[in-house]
Amino acid sequence: MTSSATPTAAGGPPGETSHVRPQADHADRSKTILHRIADLRAWLFLAALILGFEIWARSEFGGTFILNPFNIQSIAIFAVAPLLLATGQTFVIISGGIDLSMGFIMGLAAVVAAHAINWATPGMGLPLAVLFGALVAVLVAAIPGLINGLLVSRLRVPPFIGTLGMFGVARGVAFLLAGGTTVPVANGFFATIGNGRILGVPLIVVITAVFVLAMHYLLSQTRFGQHNYAIGANVQAARRSGIDIKWHLLRLYVLTACCAGLAGVLYSARFNAGAAQAGEPLLLDSVAAVVIGGASLFGGSGTILGTVAGAFVIAVIQYGLVFVNVEPFWQFISVGVVIIISVLIDQAQRRFTGGRVDE
Repeated sequence: MTSSATPTAAGGPPGETSHVRPQADHADRSKTILHRIADLRAWLFLAALILGFEIWARSEFGGTFILNPFNIQSIAIFAVAPLLLATGQTFVIISGGIDLSMGFIMGLAAVVAAHAINWATPGMGLPLAVLFGALVAVLVAAIPGLINGLLVSRLRVPPFIGTLGMFGVARGVAFLLAGGTTVPVANGFFATIGNGRILGVPLIVVITAVFVLAMHYLLSQTRFGQHNYAIGANVQAARRSGIDIKWHLLRLYVLTACCAGLAGVLYSARFNAGAAQAGEPLLLDSVAAVVIGGASLFGGSGTILGTVAGAFVIAVIQYGLVFVNVEPFWQFISVGVVIIISVLIDQAQRRFTGGRVDE
């Protein structure tokens, strides 16, 4: 008996029509490669920037940009505060929201830390006073975060509006506590934390690295992080699967406020003073770092490691332009262009993979 089925080009069993499988596999591999390139866009931006500034430095000044230890430390210090804000912002954006109050929550924490350390230093001594002041500052910062969480989760206020209102409240309270000026800190141990080094690495960079790694673990390896992705991807499906959306969002905004609180404490340590306006110019940078790092403004995607790359992209742009004697106003243009390119890549990636894109 002769079978009518013939072996396929792919080597499958007779009767299968898989002769198109090699082409399909090739297309799938191409999509996978393009998808990975898009996911790594922040690191590619960073590598291109470093290479560009290195070439510029060698051709114009006969020196090096990235191989200079002072430059590396300066870029890392530049990235500390925006990265801490962006770490919290990453969680919120992945969930499909945004927090516009983080900049002035950071300023509020900086002022509270300065006052608390000054008050505690005579009675507690230098190290304990610093610990006390840092804890008080982070706890105070958590209060506006709690209010944000209640507004968004319980009262269903849109995150943009709710956190914008808290932006103004935190700003006013911070300036009232500071008396409209900066608040100097009289504690040498606090100044050492802000400007000291361990094996040549700035202490505030070490503290930030440890904290960011902890947040990376929280987002990528815990149930809280997985719930965060699920809510951002499809809030109705997350609710049907049993996730307590209200409780999660409440904790989420408290977490982001605590990130801003830590940023405020390290800012005060670095400058040995608290300032209400400490985080005002950093809000845009925090959002930009998350977007450049590959998180989608539609929610459901993003990583802490991508945000780290995004924060360093911004820090390299800001420091690099100063290093090569370019007017600092070009920083805003450069960061804005990178943001636009990142959003366009995200839109293209979502169309390519069949994701949701607003028309």
